[in-house]
Amino acid sequence: MTDLVVVAVASLFAGLIDAIVGGGGLILVPALFATYPGAVPATLLGTNKGGAIWGTGWAAVQFTRRVSLHAQTMGPAMLAALIGSFIGAWAVTVVDASVMRRALPLVLLAILAYTVARKDLGRHHAPRYAEAHEAMVASLIGLIIGFYDGFFGPGTGSFFVFLFVRVLGFDFLHASASAKLLNTATNLAALVLFTWKGHVWWQVAAVLAVANVAGSLIGTRLALKHGAGFVRGVFIAVVGALILKTGYDAFLR
Repeated sequence: MTDLVVVAVASLFAGLIDAIVGGGGLILVPALFATYPGAVPATLLGTNKGGAIWGTGWAAVQFTRRVSLHAQTMGPAMLAALIGSFIGAWAVTVVDASVMRRALPLVLLAILAYTVARKDLGRHHAPRYAEAHEAMVASLIGLIIGFYDGFFGPGTGSFFVFLFVRVLGFDFLHASASAKLLNTATNLAALVLFTWKGHVWWQVAAVLAVANVAGSLIGTRLALKHGAGFVRGVFIAVVGALILKTGYDAFLR
């Protein structure tokens, strides 16, 4: 019972952070590994997806009610993200991911430096492309980052947010809303795969889901209330934490 309380609290905070800008896995995944040290890693990752997808999905619904997004853009992009995630999940079974593990903190450091240097980045919503072109570019982003999520995973939400801001010209609020939709698709692909392989503890995932949705509700309200500047600040903090975590895993562990 104590174990469930610990991971439920972690899931609540993960849902809060994930709803704002992504990166909830930084909290929940380590909590699961620390609480259930004897479990198969794939089962813990699958259980994480079984809980986290509900918070991400809830946040996506709440954002789309308050933030205007083009269905003609998001529909194809979500499908591309789902396909990319499936391909990435297959690829990780046949390709060594160690090179990506070492490259990730350096890529995140470059993103952080660029975001901090460009103080106006993502503060104003100014889409760069017409709808048809925007859908093509968003779908390419969905495919590439979806593949990354299936293949490796850490920082997926942050990559989605950054690319929607930098490439498509969205502000951080619209980018975060878009990221929730695509991240829901990639989580669904991963959850289907983990379920097929029998790597989900559904009794634990159900508790995580309730807590994750509660955290997601808080995070979504904070993001919508405080706007793009607030989301940008949280984005910088989360990417900074990701750099420390992935750098430690890649070079010191």
